[in-house]
Amino acid sequence: MHKIGIRYEDKYVMERRVSLVPEHVKELIGKGLEIEVVRSNKRIYNDSEFEAVGATLVDEITDSTVILGVKEMPMNFFREELTYIFFSHVIKGQPYNMPLLKQMMRKKVNLIEYERIVNDKNQRLIFFGRYAGLAGMINSLWSAGQRWNELGIVTPFISLKQTHKYNSLEEAKEAIALVGEEIIKNGLPSQISPIVTGFTGYGNVSKGAQEIYDLLNPVEITPDELTDNDYHTKSDGLFYKVIFKEKDISEHIKDSSTFDLQEYYNHPELFKSKFEQYIPHLTILMNCMYWDDRYPTIVTKDYLEKLYAKDNPKLLVIGDVTCDPDGSIECTHKGTEIEDPVFVYNPITRKPTMGFKGKGVLIMSVDILPSELPRESSQTFSDALVGFMLEIAETDFDVPFEELKLPKPIKKALILHKGKLTTDYEYLKQYL
Repeated sequence: MHKIGIRYEDKYVMERRVSLVPEHVKELIGKGLEIEVVRSNKRIYNDSEFEAVGATLVDEITDSTVILGVKEMPMNFFREELTYIFFSHVIKGQPYNMPLLKQMMRKKVNLIEYERIVNDKNQRLIFFGRYAGLAGMINSLWSAGQRWNELGIVTPFISLKQTHKYNSLEEAKEAIALVGEEIIKNGLPSQISPIVTGFTGYGNVSKGAQEIYDLLNPVEITPDELTDNDYHTKSDGLFYKVIFKEKDISEHIKDSSTFDLQEYYNHPELFKSKFEQYIPHLTILMNCMYWDDRYPTIVTKDYLEKLYAKDNPKLLVIGDVTCDPDGSIECTHKGTEIEDPVFVYNPITRKPTMGFKGKGVLIMSVDILPSELPRESSQTFSDALVGFMLEIAETDFDVPFEELKLPKPIKKALILHKGKLTTDYEYLKQYL
């Protein structure tokens, strides 16, 4: 009989998600799998819920051949020639996780990366992205209220809470809708009106963030209308939203008159950022796009220094949902934890201060945003994953890669087979 293990998440204190929820564990047990679940006193689904559906509770994984997690697993956790499925954060050659990749290679394990489970159009099939966007926007609106309060400006946003302090997504949505209604009724302080929020990207993360912001009934304008600066005269909106696509963010180094998306993906080194023209017009910037270090930085420290040398710039909050340390938002020096989620970056001293106080721009860069909506995000993730689990558990990983009888999206996501980089991931050698 094949056995799957579900591990205890230990990278973050507030990591409460699980990759398979009890109803799907019950379904898999009904199909003949054994499932052991490591006890956890913080997981959003408690131990008794798993026990009630037939899972075996254990203090540590025993003889499972396939082991599921959410975030990175500790270096000393891996056992030889087993199969591990989790967000390993290695596909960009992230320096901080190269020792982890080397350890897995040494242990000759099979590594399946959730992030690379994609369809024929390269679209992700299993993801938490929408929930990162949802939580990121809730947190950013809460942060804006707290930050304005620090600056002596009282707004209805001060009533909002950090995402994980709501009992459900619906409760958070109701609170934000009420804020919107109050502002429509009573207006906003003149010094902050209108509130303009920009969204980089248009995928699942961005759509999740927009889902929350749309509760405020914003007027949508284009990037060009934003810089024309006469959008106020065309409507009496208190909230505006702008969606930035690749062509709005970057331009060709030699010819800025045309933009070829495929060339941008294939040769990002031929492009430079043109995003700075929009930043002074934004109250909140939600950074929701994919980024790696081949692409231009969209908000540099140098630019922020120039912006904040002037009095009272409009930019209040950057919700860096993408959360690449020292990445597309250069002053995001680290992913923050749910318990300590924000910092104020001072562009003049180039130093961050945790919390809401100080001169500069507030950065919200929680690294595990979906864990602020742990029940809803786990359910959706598990809905997408469960259909693959029986075939993964029954696969004989000892055969050559070409002969593996895995579903095509899972085979695409196999970074390591018996400790060796598979063909699609051999590029990672340069980072090792």
